[in-house]
Amino acid sequence: MEQRIGIERMEEAINLFGSFDENIRLLEAEFSVQVVSRGGEIVISGDPEQVMLAEKAVQALLTLSNKGETISEQHVRYVVGLVRSGQAERIGELTQDVICITSKGRPVKPKTIGQKEYVNAIMQQTVTIGVGPAGTGKTYLAVAAAVAAFRDKQVNRIILTRPAVEAGERLGFLPGDLQSKVDPYLRPLYDALFDMLGAETYQKYLERGNIEVAPLAYMRGRTLDDSFIILDEAQNTSREQMKMFLTRMGFGSKVVITGDVTQIDLPGDKPSGLKEAIKVLSGVEGVGICQLSQQDVVRHVMVQRIIEAYAKFEDKKNRR
Repeated sequence: MEQRIGIERMEEAINLFGSFDENIRLLEAEFSVQVVSRGGEIVISGDPEQVMLAEKAVQALLTLSNKGETISEQHVRYVVGLVRSGQAERIGELTQDVICITSKGRPVKPKTIGQKEYVNAIMQQTVTIGVGPAGTGKTYLAVAAAVAAFRDKQVNRIILTRPAVEAGERLGFLPGDLQSKVDPYLRPLYDALFDMLGAETYQKYLERGNIEVAPLAYMRGRTLDDSFIILDEAQNTSREQMKMFLTRMGFGSKVVITGDVTQIDLPGDKPSGLKEAIKVLSGVEGVGICQLSQQDVVRHVMVQRIIEAYAKFEDKKNRR
């Protein structure tokens, strides 16, 4: 079977095919079809069912191209996933919504539908819980939204916090004062802020107190007004810590809680405050709960494969 798709502009075809035709080679491999560009048309040939799926993928990629996206391998893999799950038409939801511009002038925007729903929840709700595996952009997008709200003068302060729980290591013997002991835990938050603001601006806001990066224990006994507060790695909070954190919130504030329930570093007998909060706060007005999946992983394709392999392994273990 053959299917033809008309192309209006040569640039569209160039963007779709990618450098050295790598995007199209990937599509051909995924659907076992042949794709060629011929006289202002894209011709897809092969097994009828696979040709239909490949055509949907090409149409979705052209939609992205028309929105100004430079098509990459990541886009192709994501679109293939959408097509296989029967959601190809949803690609149109990925509009050019730029959350914020980094210090190097790069726009930060959601790259998947799951990420877009997460960002929408952050914008609309007072408290947002974003749960998902590594590489889904939970922390990065939350920091981008915080910087955007701060630049827009919606909040006076950005507060970033995470529980100081080691991933199987002990940091108690590190040299230095309390701040330098907790810095390793907070590194990913610094990295995201540096990216958005640049080192100089970050330092200036830090000295003025507009930005605070601190371990969760520092939040006790405070009321945080007009602040954008991000609790990262929340799967490692205890029940008591989570309740303490949620009740710190003051007027004019927004809270984003991020975590991955498959990476809990608490002792086996301690329940995770994040797991409990998802159950307790489900359906509460003003609270948005977003579940990101391995489909929303925007890191190297290997990260997605590793997450999948571990999920299968855990599943088998639980069945046994």
